[in-house]
Amino acid sequence: MAIISSKNQSPEPQKRRSRHSAPRENSADTGVPAEVSAPEAESLDRSLVEPRAIAVEEQNSSKPEQNIRPQSLSSYIGQTDLKQVLEIAIKAAKTRKEPLDHLLLYGPPGLGKTTMAVILAIEMGVNCKITTAPALERPRDIVGLLVNLQPGDVLFIDEIHRLSRMTEEILYPAMEDARVDITIGKGQSARTRSIPLQPFTLVGATTKVGALTSPLRDRFGLIQRLRFYEVEELTEVILRTSRILNIPITKEGAEEIARRSRGTPRIANRLLKRVRDYMQVKASGAIDADVAKEALELFNVDPCGLDWTDRRLLSAIIENFNGGPVGLETIAAATGEDSQTIEEVYEPYLLQIGYLNRTHRGRVATPAAWKHLNYQHPGEQLSLF
Repeated sequence: MAIISSKNQSPEPQKRRSRHSAPRENSADTGVPAEVSAPEAESLDRSLVEPRAIAVEEQNSSKPEQNIRPQSLSSYIGQTDLKQVLEIAIKAAKTRKEPLDHLLLYGPPGLGKTTMAVILAIEMGVNCKITTAPALERPRDIVGLLVNLQPGDVLFIDEIHRLSRMTEEILYPAMEDARVDITIGKGQSARTRSIPLQPFTLVGATTKVGALTSPLRDRFGLIQRLRFYEVEELTEVILRTSRILNIPITKEGAEEIARRSRGTPRIANRLLKRVRDYMQVKASGAIDADVAKEALELFNVDPCGLDWTDRRLLSAIIENFNGGPVGLETIAAATGEDSQTIEEVYEPYLLQIGYLNRTHRGRVATPAAWKHLNYQHPGEQLSLF
């Protein structure tokens, strides 16, 4: 429930305010005054709240780099199961002439959660307002967004697990009953006013679905996970991006980049641009497998997608601690990396490809990691006798 403070002020001091007096501080995010009096709250108008969400129209630009995101489900590559679920939901909602049910997308970063929210809005023929949870610090921030939504609009909140408790409480009646409850004043003079909202669709995205509170998570009608991409799917993504950016590339070159992209389209597009730079300076013609390999080796990205830091972590475990087990803080001290960075940035992919194990005693480098880094595993030496 949003709380708006009330102060008894006569109109005369307002008229006599000196030009040197400090004006009321305005919200940088919404344009709403920091203090809203009771008369102002009573005449709350949509023109008072200017949400700082990004509309889909503002994202579209004449630059090719801005048009890499697909604009329809048919041009969205990968996530086949998710697309089938959403196609059914879109057709059913259009048949009933209702907005889509609230949708929660979760999964690792870079897999297309924001892109999917934009596509949903385009498929439904409505606007998409994009914001992030850290930007919604105060109650009036989320109230401004909700009040300005048009019927059926999509409100996309990235990193929704980072919403403040107050903002989350405001979303509950908005998601269920299409209303916002505002408390005007304080103490005995406080009173509650409900503002009706247009029916809308909330699309939340998070990398930590377990961090969401149960009341918020249970209010989503659809909860879907985005998975990592296969090499074949990433190859299609790279070929599509190369056509948009006018980058000459062969299928073999696209496959070489795809194998080193960690199953993530965002990384694949980033590596494609780096290989393009290398080709324009060091080579000529189309990007083939050899050019892609030379360029990515220059950028320290090996055939499994490991960069220099990944290999440094595994090498430290193998060389300094005989493959482990070794504690996280010890690895951080040995490599000079922050322990939180190791745990949240580097370890997930190493665990995913089976190069690292977590045990109750610490981290252990697997035999596959020994072999990838050209070390002889002790088990292989014992097997010779």
